[in-house]
Amino acid sequence: MSFLLKLLVNAAALYAATRFVDGISFTGRPIGLAGVALIFAIVNSIIKPIVKFFSFPFIIITLGLVTLVINGVMLLLTARLSQSFGFGFHVSGFAAACWGALVVSIVSMVLNAVFKDEKKG
Repeated sequence: MSFLLKLLVNAAALYAATRFVDGISFTGRPIGLAGVALIFAIVNSIIKPIVKFFSFPFIIITLGLVTLVINGVMLLLTARLSQSFGFGFHVSGFAAACWGALVVSIVSMVLNAVFKDEKKG
């Protein structure tokens, strides 16, 4: 899957979170959502692996439930960074971030299955 397609999938998943989760909003332009998706991709590719490495024992003990908390924190961080760039993406609190992370994960999983890379497998 190309980088641009992954970025569009992230943008669609983040947009779905703004529609389904109270406490997550986007007030910017549609192109700003691509900026938010880019920030989300950078946060998930750089910071998330480090956090998961150090929280590995807790992930094992909780049978993976801590991963939802980590995803929520990554969404909160994305919102903070997006606000500093003026993209208009806002997450009101930790509970909204966790629910939003769940929505983003489900929508991303479905869209990635629909647009899977034909060259693999």
